[in-house]
Amino acid sequence: MMHATLASAVAVLDRLYPPDLAEEWDAIGLVAGDPAQPVTRVAFAVDPTLKAVQQALDWGADLLVVHHPLLLRPVHSVAANTFKGAIVHRLVKAGCALYTAHTNADAARGGVADALAQGLGLVDLRPLVPAADRPDSGLGRVGALDPVITLEALAVRLAGVLPPTHHGVRVAGDLAAEVQKVAVVGGAGDSLFDAVRRAGVDVYVTADLRHHPALEARERAVFDGGGRPFLLDVSHAASEWAWLGRAADELARVLAAEGIRVETWVNPEVADPWTARIGGVTR
Repeated sequence: MMHATLASAVAVLDRLYPPDLAEEWDAIGLVAGDPAQPVTRVAFAVDPTLKAVQQALDWGADLLVVHHPLLLRPVHSVAANTFKGAIVHRLVKAGCALYTAHTNADAARGGVADALAQGLGLVDLRPLVPAADRPDSGLGRVGALDPVITLEALAVRLAGVLPPTHHGVRVAGDLAAEVQKVAVVGGAGDSLFDAVRRAGVDVYVTADLRHHPALEARERAVFDGGGRPFLLDVSHAASEWAWLGRAADELARVLAAEGIRVETWVNPEVADPWTARIGGVTR
């Protein structure tokens, strides 16, 4: 088998997660690296933190694929005495490229939303907010549980498919209620409550739910009758982590079909900023 170049690996990633699906404000694609350089080992992580970068380098990665951008907002320096500059310098010195698939991976078929939905066992999936020119792509997914289970059982299932964090799974709703129709959005999802209500789901699974949007959503659900949708709120990075394994498998599979071999490694950790949780209630 042949070995990949960075250009060939990026071409596959761009096919899997089309750049035109990204939001206008996003910063995606190749961040650092020579397109002509060989790529034999590809690491995957949610965030390009100093620790995740070092772990990828220790493994011997030629390419690190991440979900969240390192340089989302403009910077005026990548000097090594800044943390973002230090990351760039470490990667360049080690000959490891950096590639970002963010909102394009959120919206793409087989991307972040599908990974979360299928991890929960949802079937008959469709986008929550379809892309204008690709009805099979778009933000979030809506699907069904078969068989019907309780909200508590779904929360337990969700906790089991995500990497552990101190955030855990927060629940808003009747734990004993039976649920079937579910909407999921990886990452911050409280801007999509209108679409969730239009979808008529029993449960909304997402991350980063702020007090006011979540409380208003629950108050409205109770006022309208039935109290649905219930809410399951998880760590931002944990909600997107399941995609990494799928992305790694897809990249290796497509390249193998072209006669190109790469090794892949998925970072098992998530860069959740919270390091402990004291007090609170669990039920």
